[in-house]
This record gives sequence, structure tokens and C-alpha cells, in this order.
Amino acid sequence: MSKQTITTITDKVMEGMAEWQSRPLDRVYPVVFVDAINVKIRDGKVANRPIYIAMAVTVDGTRDILGIWAGDGGEGAKHWLQVFTELKNRGVEDVLMLVCDGLKGLPDAVETVWPRTMVQTCIVHLIRNSIRYVARQDWDKVAKDLRPVYTAPSEAAATERFLEFSEKWATKYPAVIKLWSDAWAEMVPFLSFDVEIRKVICSTNAIESVNARIRKAVRARGHFPSDAAALKCVYMALMSLDPTGKGRRRWTMRWKAPLNAFQIAFEGRLTPTSH
Repeated sequence: MSKQTITTITDKVMEGMAEWQSRPLDRVYPVVFVDAINVKIRDGKVANRPIYIAMAVTVDGTRDILGIWAGDGGEGAKHWLQVFTELKNRGVEDVLMLVCDGLKGLPDAVETVWPRTMVQTCIVHLIRNSIRYVARQDWDKVAKDLRPVYTAPSEAAATERFLEFSEKWATKYPAVIKLWSDAWAEMVPFLSFDVEIRKVICSTNAIESVNARIRKAVRARGHFPSDAAALKCVYMALMSLDPTGKGRRRWTMRWKAPLNAFQIAFEGRLTPTSH
């Protein structure tokens, strides 16, 4: 193919992406998952840059990817404020719960845009990050001892379990204790919910499967000449997700019970009115 043909095709893709990235959104989302994927950008020298993805669960229990943004590695809170303001301008008046991987500056930005939103740290990421500080022979023991903390019936019980965990491991792995202490305020919100809600919030499997597909597309390319080229690749990977609709049906089934529980927990905020 000639260079010109390729440019013509990719320009069409960019038009579609711009349209998709500015389309109107629903008024309220029960849950929004935010995550980052690192891509290599060759800007003079090759450097890692984050591409952020926001994925929502709609009031009907379907999946909706709200947008993708290239991070410039700058200050977290400022970047997130721009992202959330953009989503608000596209019609999102309320998000009940935002699940993230302890991204810097994110809770403050959420509070500015949606003051009633509950920010929840992804438990799976928290455990994964904890294991990084642990010697291999202790992986299973530490993971097993952390389990009673995040499966506790209440916040008070979780605090007790965490104190027990700290007494046992503080000397050997102080970094793990610090990690959980720092994340505590964003870790405990989901403990006030029943098991149904916890199960779906506790893991970001939902967004992980999307990320796996994106990583595959990104890896095949190695590195990109610009942010725009990386975003284009991610956008195309997202557009080819779940062609049979099987994943969508499974997803909707899994969210039935949690959405009912949300309806009760967040009284009156989940009225299904979209555009």
C-alpha cells in the first residue's frame, strides 16, 4: 500500500475517534473503572507514557468505554480534573462509585467534579502491589493474612484484622503496612456493602480483560511515533472488542444483583434516565 492510502485510511479512523471521544454520555453511572496502560512513545528518545481508560457500567448493566486519554506524565490531580470535567461536560452528572488503582491526585479531582462519588481502590491492585515488597517464599502467607482484612464484615473488623496483620509483618515488611495505611481511606468504602457488590468492585477483572486486548495490540507495534498514533491503536483495539456480543451478555448477567443492591444503597441516585 502506498503511504498516501494508509494516511487516508488512518485519517478516517481519527475522525471516527474524535466523534466517539466527544459523544454525549448518560446522566448517571453506577460504577466507573479508571486504569492506565503504559505505551512506548518515540519522542526524540523512547519513553513510557500512560494511556488512561475510563470504562463504565450503565444503569442497565452494560459496559460502556467512555474515553481514552494520553497522559503527559505531568501532575496527577490536574490531569484527572481535565478528564473528569470533560466527562461532566459530555453529560455525566453523577458517578456512584469510581474504582481505580490508587492513581495520584485522583480522589481530589473526583471530589471537585462529583462531590458525592465514592472513590474505591481496586483491591486486586492493592494485593498485587503489596506482593512486590515481599520475598517470594512469603507471597502465599502474606496474601493469606491480608484476606481477612478485605473480607471483613465491617470497617471496624477490618481495622482489627489489619492491626493483627501489622503486628505479625511490620518488622519484616514495613512497606506493605505503609501501602495499606496510605490507601486505607480509599480501601474501606466497599466494606459497607453486601457481598454481591463487593465481588464486582473488589476486582477490576472487567477492565483487565479489556486491557489485555489493548496490551496485545500495543505490544505488536513496539513503540509509537506520537501520542496520537498510540491513541489510534488503542481506539481500534477497543472497537474490535467482543464481536459476538457474548462478553456483553455475560457482563449484564453478572451486574444484575449488584445493581439492585446499588439501587438500595445509593437511594434515589440511580434513576435510569439517560439521553
